Amino acid sequence: MCHKDFLMCESCEVEYVLDIRSGFESASARFDPGELEGLRLDNRRVMVTGANSGIGLACCKELVKRGAEIHMVCRNIERGQAARDAVIEAAGNPNAAVHLHQLDLTQTKSVFEFARQFSTTHDRLDVLINNAGCMVNELSVDANNLEANFATNTLATYILTETLLSALKKSTDPRVIVVSSGGMLVQKLDHADPMLVKQRNRFDSTMVYAQNKRQQVVMTEIWAESHPNIQFASMHPGWADTPAVATSMPSFHHRMEGRLRTPEQGADTIVWLALTPNLRNYPNGSFFQGTKFIHLIVSISCDLQTASEAYTRSALVKWPCGF
Repeated sequence: MCHKDFLMCESCEVEYVLDIRSGFESASARFDPGELEGLRLDNRRVMVTGANSGIGLACCKELVKRGAEIHMVCRNIERGQAARDAVIEAAGNPNAAVHLHQLDLTQTKSVFEFARQFSTTHDRLDVLINNAGCMVNELSVDANNLEANFATNTLATYILTETLLSALKKSTDPRVIVVSSGGMLVQKLDHADPMLVKQRNRFDSTMVYAQNKRQQVVMTEIWAESHPNIQFASMHPGWADTPAVATSMPSFHHRMEGRLRTPEQGADTIVWLALTPNLRNYPNGSFFQGTKFIHLIVSISCDLQTASEAYTRSALVKWPCGF
């Protein structure tokens, strides 16, 4: 794949950073609601991480209405159970196929074991939505020398997706959707320090999060090249009013009160990517803002060959994850 057309400019960065409710309303005018009218997900098995609140919960509610079998992956079992009840209520069917899985994505061995077990107990997975994310504001490194944000946002996404590939390949129309962020535009890939922890006295959670989100986009493109029969996509949900934003970015959340997207508005592109019959009209591994395919971004850091070497071989595969 040639990346000479991957561009970044200040206007693009401003568009992403300011992609709030007004941006959603503007983009909605260009969206054809008829494209998804009547589309169903009956007999389609969908897994959503970070499903107990915010954008993940909004995705589950919309997709279950369209007949999907939902697998909600949540860290907190009590919040997850309440979210599952809300999804079943949204379905309008007490017998809706909504399953809850407890999983702490910071525990890399647990992520691997969960995905391996799911692959052996289910005949296939049709759609994987990597939505879970975090922004831990203080430096936290575990016993495996994994920084907490990297472990959740990058490494868990990698392990879960890689381990579920066998189940996805058994689907007739497999899709993997990665919820990234336009915030990645403020951070170059750092191959020497992928967790941004070497300068511990200068730890910046915002930059770490941006690095993680850029890593997700690079991984999505690598997967798309390696597994062309699976449709991969990453996307920017805009700035939505979710518990995660309120907790991790309280000052920003307060300043933007009333102007952030709703969780449902943040989920709209994910729902579209899960449903649209036209996804193969776009290059595999594309990055989306709304229903618009965006030519990306790697030019300010490195080409895909270098990114692949740095992340799939060094920063990811060789981490001492305990399995």
